[in-house]
Amino acid sequence: MTPIKIHSSTFSLPQLSPILTLFSYFSPLTASSNIVLSTYERKLVSTTMFFPMVLLKLADWVLYQLLANSCYRALRKMRRKYYAFRGSQENTQQSPPDLFPTINKCGLDCRGSQTLVSDFHGVLLRSHSFFPYFMLVAFEGGGILRALVLLFSCSFLWLLDYEMKLKAMVFITFSGLTTKDMDNVSRAVLPKFYLENLNLEAYEVLASAGTRVVFTSLPRVMVEGFLKEYLDVGDVFGTELEINGKRFTGFASTPGLLVKHRALKEHFGDKKPDIGLGTPSFNDQLLISLCKEGYIVNVKEAHESKSGILPREKYPKPLIFHDGRLAFLPTPAATLAMFLWLPLGIILAILRISVGFLPFKVGTVLGISTGVDITVKGCTSWKSDDSQNKKKGILYVCNHRTLVDPVFLSILLAKPVTAVTYSLSKMSEFISTIRTVRLTRDREQDGLTMKRLLSQGDLVVCPEGTTCREPYLLRFSSLFAELSDEIVPVAVNTKVTMFYGTTASGLKWLDPFFFFMNPRPGYAVHFLGKVPKEMTCGGGRSSCEVANYIQKLLADALGFECTNLTRRDKYLMLAGNEGVVGDNKKKKPYF
Repeated sequence: MTPIKIHSSTFSLPQLSPILTLFSYFSPLTASSNIVLSTYERKLVSTTMFFPMVLLKLADWVLYQLLANSCYRALRKMRRKYYAFRGSQENTQQSPPDLFPTINKCGLDCRGSQTLVSDFHGVLLRSHSFFPYFMLVAFEGGGILRALVLLFSCSFLWLLDYEMKLKAMVFITFSGLTTKDMDNVSRAVLPKFYLENLNLEAYEVLASAGTRVVFTSLPRVMVEGFLKEYLDVGDVFGTELEINGKRFTGFASTPGLLVKHRALKEHFGDKKPDIGLGTPSFNDQLLISLCKEGYIVNVKEAHESKSGILPREKYPKPLIFHDGRLAFLPTPAATLAMFLWLPLGIILAILRISVGFLPFKVGTVLGISTGVDITVKGCTSWKSDDSQNKKKGILYVCNHRTLVDPVFLSILLAKPVTAVTYSLSKMSEFISTIRTVRLTRDREQDGLTMKRLLSQGDLVVCPEGTTCREPYLLRFSSLFAELSDEIVPVAVNTKVTMFYGTTASGLKWLDPFFFFMNPRPGYAVHFLGKVPKEMTCGGGRSSCEVANYIQKLLADALGFECTNLTRRDKYLMLAGNEGVVGDNKKKKPYF
C-alpha cells in the first residue's frame, strides 16, 4: 500500500486539524502507520488530539457508569427478584438466620448509664425510603423547579445502587441551595415529618440509654437539628457537604459518603458501645458488630405495622410550631399526584376566592359546589343586650387557623363583619372580601380603634395574634375583654390534605391560594353562644380572667390544649424574626 504523505505547506492549520483527527480516530499514529508525518507535523497531531482523546475517555466513562453498569445492576436486581419469587412459590429457598436478635428482644431496664449507637434512616425512622425527605428540602428550600427535577430523576434512580442513588439525590437537592434555606427547612419543616415517622420500639430503646450517638450516610445538616433538639442525641455523624460561600455545591466533602462502621471506630477507638441498632443490611451489621449488644430493626415490618407508630402523646417534645407548604409526606407517587393536580388546583383556588365576592347565599352554594367542605354548629344570630346603644356590634372571638377565618364567619353569619389584624400583606387586603383594619401594637391606640369599629358594627378578633396548625391554642391577648361584654366565642378548625394555608417564612399573600388549592379544603365553625354576663369584665372579672376563660372554652370545644406561647415565640422559632409581614421581593415566589 502506498504511504499517504501530508505536508504542512499543502494544508493550513484549521484545514489540517479535522483531517488529522479523522485519521487518528480510525488508525493510531505510530511508526508503522501508513501515514508519514514530519517531526513538526507529529507534534501538531499530538497537540491536536489531546482534547478529543480526553473527551472520548470521559464519554467512555460516563457511558459505562450510566448505561452498562446501571443496566447490569438492574438485571441483577431483576434476577434476584425472579429467583426469590420462584423460590417462594416452590418453598425451596430459605432465608439465612439473622446474626443479631430483633429489637423487640432488647430490654429497657438499667440502661441509663449505657451508650447506644444507631442508624437513623430505617432504624429510628420507619420509612424505607429517604426520597420524601430530600423532596421536602428540594420543594421547601429550593423551589418547585428543583422539586420537579428531583421527581423526574426517579425514572433512572432505581437503576443505581445505594451509594450512587444517594449521591445523585444529594446533588439535585443541594446544588446551589443556600445554607440559610437549609437551616430553615431543618428547623421548621423536617421535624414534623420525622416525628410522624418515628419507630416506636427503636425510640423506646434510644430513650432508655444515657448516651446516644447516631451514625448515618444521609447529609448531617438534614438530621442533626432534629436529633439533638427532639431526641436529645449527643453526637451526630453524617455525610458532610461542600459549601462554597453561602451555598452548597451538591457534592460530599472528602472522603465522600460516611462509612458508618469506620466513623464508629474513629469516634470510640478501642472502646465498644453497649448497644447497637441497625437494619439487616450488610453495612449496618458491620456497625452493630462493633457493639457489645446488637439488635436488628426490620424496615418492612416497621413500615407496615401501625402499632409501631409513635403516638402524639409520646412525642419527646410537643410539636406546636412547624412551617412549610406541604401537608403530606412527598413520596414519589404522592408528589407526582400533586404536580398533576397543581394546574387544576390553581384554577379552583381562583374560582373559590372569586366566589367570596358574590352575595352570601349565592357564594355559599357555589363555594360548596366547588368542593369546599363547610360544617357549622350553634346559633348564628344574636342581638345586642346593650339598651343604651343598640347600634353597638357584637364581638366575635375566635381561634386563628388561617387568614380566611373572618371571611368564613362573615359568610356563615350572612352579614358583613370587620376583622382586625396585627399584620397583613397588601395583596391579602386587596383580595379580602371583608373589611380589614391593621393594629399598631400600641395597646391604648389599638383599644380606641377597636371600640370605634364596634360602634359601627360587628367585629372579629383573633386574640392569639397568629395562626397555629397543630391542636394547641396560644396565649390570648386580654385587650378584647376590655372592649365589650357582648362576646361570642367561635371555635374554628380546618382540614387540608395537600397544602397548608399558612406560612411563617414565606409569602403570606399566597396563604389563601394555597388553602383553596387543596382538593377538598374543610372549615368547621362552632358558635358557642354569648359569654355569660358574670364571666365578663362587666360582671367583675379581670380582662386576663376573661381571656383565659374563653381560651379554655374554645380548647374544650375543639379538643385542643392551651399554652402560654405567643406570636413572638412562633416567629422566633420558625422564621427568626418578630413576625412583621412585609412585601419582601427577595422571597421565593412559590411561597
